[in-house]
Amino acid sequence: MGSIIVSENISLDGVIQDPTGEDNLGRGNWFAQIGEQNLAAWAKVELDEALGAEALLMGRRSYAWFVARGWASSRTGEWADRLRSLPKYVVSSSGLEGPDWGNTTVLKGDVIDEVSKLRQEMDGDIVIYGSGRLVRTLWEHDLVDELRLMTYPVVVGAGERLFGETTGATPLHLVSVRTVGDGLASLTYRPVSDA
Repeated sequence: MGSIIVSENISLDGVIQDPTGEDNLGRGNWFAQIGEQNLAAWAKVELDEALGAEALLMGRRSYAWFVARGWASSRTGEWADRLRSLPKYVVSSSGLEGPDWGNTTVLKGDVIDEVSKLRQEMDGDIVIYGSGRLVRTLWEHDLVDELRLMTYPVVVGAGERLFGETTGATPLHLVSVRTVGDGLASLTYRPVSDA
């Protein structure tokens, strides 16, 4: 059985929206404030994560974001090559007719059923980048096995957060903490099972 791994860039106050400033929300581009050393260290962590993944899972908007920024075709380097080679699964109830990124399967229908089936059929890590709506849906149905939060030293103050209101509290176990570069913190959590 596969493991659903949520991998997010997140501010100290939990914002995941507009880290690159491209959404023009007036508070974005906190990603660019980390400096070259931190950027190189972050890219190494992301590459290692991609090399360890068996597949990517995304919502339609995150998938479109990656495609629009050349990940499907024009980006170069080992990380881009790895993402192109991975099987990609996109949850879309509408708006994604034909995939623009090779090795992509569109999951239509009930998201919980489709992701549960995918999780049963795969072995290894199924990594989710971005995809806040999808993450919240999977979280509410206990389908997230691990949270990997690359935490940026900035308070954004507004924007879409990883979690809003939930139906209940979920206890988590801290698996690891590590400094990335000289300013980022990588935090890994797993839900505490009742077993």
